[in-house]
Amino acid sequence: MKPILSPHNTLSPLPRLLVEPIVRAALLEDLGRAGDITSDAVIPADARLRGAIVAREPGVVAGVDAALLAFTLIDPAVTVAVDRPDGSRVERGEAVLRVEGPARSILAAERVALNVMCRMSGIATATAALVKAVQPHGHARIVCTRKTTPGLRPLEKHAVRAGGGANHRFGLDDAVLIKDNHIAIAGGAKPALERARATVGHLVKIEIEVDTLDQLNEVLEVGADAILLDNMSPDTLAEAVRRVNGRAVTEASGRITAVTAPAVAASGVDLISTGWVTHSAPILDLGLDVA
Repeated sequence: MKPILSPHNTLSPLPRLLVEPIVRAALLEDLGRAGDITSDAVIPADARLRGAIVAREPGVVAGVDAALLAFTLIDPAVTVAVDRPDGSRVERGEAVLRVEGPARSILAAERVALNVMCRMSGIATATAALVKAVQPHGHARIVCTRKTTPGLRPLEKHAVRAGGGANHRFGLDDAVLIKDNHIAIAGGAKPALERARATVGHLVKIEIEVDTLDQLNEVLEVGADAILLDNMSPDTLAEAVRRVNGRAVTEASGRITAVTAPAVAASGVDLISTGWVTHSAPILDLGLDVA
């Protein structure tokens, strides 16, 4: 069956080297000191199982590769066929992946596989909703933040991409982002920017947060690669975009939802950043149905 992909989807899978430690840790947490004592007591050792992970509601799928790893790390004898790869749209009742193999092994991996897929698919679905909300209102892209679950950042940021969004910084070391606390301690936006320019390498981008148009004017005197326009009204955002006039990438943030995002996008900003899609998105309900 051909997957129905999001129109934004140009997704490459995450390297196994990044995914496997996360999945292994989750399996070790669940198996504890003695493994799945329920299945070992109830299910005959030679019993086999054929089933599918099925969507209980419509959404966008993510976390498929991690779920596949959960099954095959428990037992290489489990075979997995993927119907809907990451970034696919799925309707209620449709299978995302199918599993077949030793029943004990599949049941031992089931919860970890579902936990990861439900969480990541929820992020992808929430991101896709925001992307859809802003599309008619400008060119802004939806980007995530560092407000991720500790230890799950690679998977969660991948899920944002699966939903048609883009990634902001992965960590503190891949770009300079000067925020309000930095500005306060440095003695102002101008000295903060000047110190950053004098310190970082020529390939490192510098972004600075501003809360007011006066702050923006100060920043424009020095120059930055990107300007974070924090908690501004749509009218103020539009004026800020006019003043920047293409001299820097403009990013809006602050209480972004599917309701507020269209007006923010209409201001003409380049990016809309939101922590909600990774820290508070509801899961997408998926379950394992046994054939």
